[in-house]
Amino acid sequence: MDIWGETNIDFLGRRKIAFFFSGIAAIIGLIAILAIPMGKANLGTDFAGGVSIQFRFDKPVHIEGVRKLLEASGFRDANLQEFAEPNKLLVRFKRTDTDLRAVSKSIGDVLTKGMPDNHFNVESTTEVGPTVGKKLQRDALMAIGISMLGILIYIAWRFDFRFGVAAVVATLHDVLAVMGLLFVLNKEMSLLIVTALLTLAGYSLTDTVVVFDRIRENMRKHTKEAPIPLINRSINEVLRRTIVTSLTTLLATFALLIMGSEVIHDFSLALFVGVLVGTYSSIFIASPVLLFWEKKGKQEPAKV
Repeated sequence: MDIWGETNIDFLGRRKIAFFFSGIAAIIGLIAILAIPMGKANLGTDFAGGVSIQFRFDKPVHIEGVRKLLEASGFRDANLQEFAEPNKLLVRFKRTDTDLRAVSKSIGDVLTKGMPDNHFNVESTTEVGPTVGKKLQRDALMAIGISMLGILIYIAWRFDFRFGVAAVVATLHDVLAVMGLLFVLNKEMSLLIVTALLTLAGYSLTDTVVVFDRIRENMRKHTKEAPIPLINRSINEVLRRTIVTSLTTLLATFALLIMGSEVIHDFSLALFVGVLVGTYSSIFIASPVLLFWEKKGKQEPAKV
């Protein structure tokens, strides 16, 4: 869709402003990463340990009534989540200092006694002990680290090592920015969020490769052209493709965010914000980092 004509925007001329705001977002993301092992973030039962029980009732259930019922029975830290179906309810309880199976049974007993006229079935129960929770934290951070290493190796093989460094910096920026936003919004950090971050890393890499492919092509054709105008021209040449692709992806993630169930709301939010940040970083982060490498390192064109 050729919505507008050719553009001639000086993207690299705005790199200092972009680095300033991106630096703030990255710092918040680093704080979020440090807060996870310290237990300061809003960790889900996957990481903090605890029990998660999904109930299906015969009749619609009111979440406030269930919350008061559980609080009166001593479960003041229980987190309740509704579904699109009014007769379904998810109860999470973060507890690592007691028998989780006993907690699951106690919650079921409380609901049975408190709502004798509304029979229910337990659809699923997830119990995560403190040892498993800490292991999942380490594994999640390791998964993100391995993905960054994989991106570096792939881009270094596909293009050049300097392109690989720029792609890793941009992708890491995206992950940190999304984590920082979720941390500020006090969203629950869970394995589903880790899945969203890894998905985001893949999308961001794809978007960055498109820009890098055009930069490499122009480097090969115009070996004597200065880096700044060459990179700016390359970004402008693929700008329409980048925007249309991102808008298409945003429509899908926006539909998940608005019409999806509560269970995947945070996942959809992370993807929606991640697509925006990933599009931004491929232009304002990856390309300026590549320019910095060009200035500090050797000046010959990239490998064909």
